Amino acid sequence: LASPESSVSVAAHNAAIGLAKAPGSTGPWEKFGFGLDASALQERLFVSEENVDGFLSTVLCPSSCSQSALESQPLIEVLDISEDRIQIKLK
Repeated sequence: LASPESSVSVAAHNAAIGLAKAPGSTGPWEKFGFGLDASALQERLFVSEENVDGFLSTVLCPSSCSQSALESQPLIEVLDISEDRIQIKLK
């Protein structure tokens, strides 16, 4: 993380934390952890095509699915992500 570029904004009913990658750090962030202390962190995934595919495969087809059921699952493509929406295409 790049400390000077990170920010915190706290209001009566909301808090926002802006994080910035350190110079030389590349690629998308896959997940983050949050909580009151390091021993009790909750994990959340950022929205990405791989994370959406992984989430939907566990929801749509648990570990007991057959190979034919796996092959018939829709192909999910994340087209656009912005602050107020996500656009996903299913094939």
